[in-house]
Amino acid sequence: MVTETAKEYCDGYNLPLITLYPYFPGATVSIDLSEPRRYQQLADNFASAIHDGTWLPGSRLPAIRRVAMAQQVSINTVLSAWRVLEDRGLIESRPQSGYYVRSMLPAPEKSLSYQATVSTPGQAKLDLIDTVFAAQNHPDYINISLACPRDGDFYPTARLARITASLLRRHPQIIGRYALPPGSESLRKEIARRASYMGMKLTAEAITLTHGCMEALQLALRATTRPGDCVGLETPTYFFLFPLLSSLGLKTLEIPTDPQTGLSLDALEMVLQEGRIQALIAMPGLQNPLGCSMTPENKKRLAALMNHWQVPLIEDGLYDELQFREPQLPTVKAFDRDGWIIYCTSFTKTVAPDFRIGWMAAGRYSKAIARLKAFSSMAESALLCETLAQFLATGGYDRHLRSLRRRYAANLDEARALIAQHFPVGTRATRPQGGFVFWITLPDNIDTEELFHQLLQEKICLTPGALYTLSDRANHAVRLSCCYPFDDRYRYAISRAGALACEISKLPAGALA
Repeated sequence: MVTETAKEYCDGYNLPLITLYPYFPGATVSIDLSEPRRYQQLADNFASAIHDGTWLPGSRLPAIRRVAMAQQVSINTVLSAWRVLEDRGLIESRPQSGYYVRSMLPAPEKSLSYQATVSTPGQAKLDLIDTVFAAQNHPDYINISLACPRDGDFYPTARLARITASLLRRHPQIIGRYALPPGSESLRKEIARRASYMGMKLTAEAITLTHGCMEALQLALRATTRPGDCVGLETPTYFFLFPLLSSLGLKTLEIPTDPQTGLSLDALEMVLQEGRIQALIAMPGLQNPLGCSMTPENKKRLAALMNHWQVPLIEDGLYDELQFREPQLPTVKAFDRDGWIIYCTSFTKTVAPDFRIGWMAAGRYSKAIARLKAFSSMAESALLCETLAQFLATGGYDRHLRSLRRRYAANLDEARALIAQHFPVGTRATRPQGGFVFWITLPDNIDTEELFHQLLQEKICLTPGALYTLSDRANHAVRLSCCYPFDDRYRYAISRAGALACEISKLPAGALA
């Protein structure tokens, strides 16, 4: 039995779909008939069904011939799809029996409650950040750490080059003029249009263009705090926030963050009631380093808390457009009532890192931030902004994002499979709902800073958990980045990291053993 349905995408067009096995309760997979590589689409959709629990670990997949008949494809197409799923570590073949869903790496356990304390990063923490950053940028190292793709296939470089060349031919004067605030109107209009996909109602006038997301975060902090103030941070969190806050004379209060559900709103509410923070930085959409996403209900509650207590939330949405689901979940900014939420993001993770184009919607702080931006760095390159605006306007960005999300989902699956195979018994890992970074917790007797230093001697770089918190609660964790081609060097780096972790812990390999 085959049922036709339709799926509406955010950019306004529909694709014909068919549903596999509608008469199997809880076993529904939708396939895009317009996809030229049918086996890849079949694999992607079965992968989604495995992740959302439709196909449980240990369950047997339908017979290959049956899938081929229902999907109206050849047996070889189904076999190719199954091979993709095997490579991603999601299924396994059992002789004389068929294909079964593999066991998944368990999620990290929730952190135990602890006393929130105000702190600043010590010199040892800052030195570790410098060491990791230097290793991440060393050309001779195998990098499974840096959260920035370095392969041209991850970015639409050829398309951007053509747009840039065309703009220069038609408007050669563009590089002979200063870019003045507020910057490209056409880009700000495109950003406002796209913001509606995540529930935000913005105008071009409400948007400030920035030099990447880091400048946006810095401007937001300068507009909302004074030296000596305390800023709430998720824990673990993006490690460059520590030196940023320190450089502005700000203190830090870490707030517990669940590896699966995100920032603890109960803990945050207590902190707000006590008046302990003057601002909060959080990544509710796709959190770095955990990869988790807050539910729309929790985002709505978070917005209500910040508006009630009139404390600004600096919402870092750097990875939001890399959500694997469609339609995309709304931002916290989408629920903002009185302008206490400042949304910050950039196109560095999705389009072109070297463009360094970010943006922010600052609510009640818009005028102050626009003034700070003009004083500090004036405006962004007109040529690059117009290139990006045209790329967004012509639909190229949406096609690029769909391809990028699919690739990152496959990379995460394969990386988790390698972790399960090579890391010690007791290893756990998050399963991100988008992006390309995830969090791994190892047995407690493994100091991952020691693991980091030993791997550096072999020219392999990964980031130890100690980098992402001012406490010692993550000393047995690491963050892994999957934004690289999965070649032999990358696979070797993961397997070698696992082998060394086994040596340190004296535990056998095979996290699922």
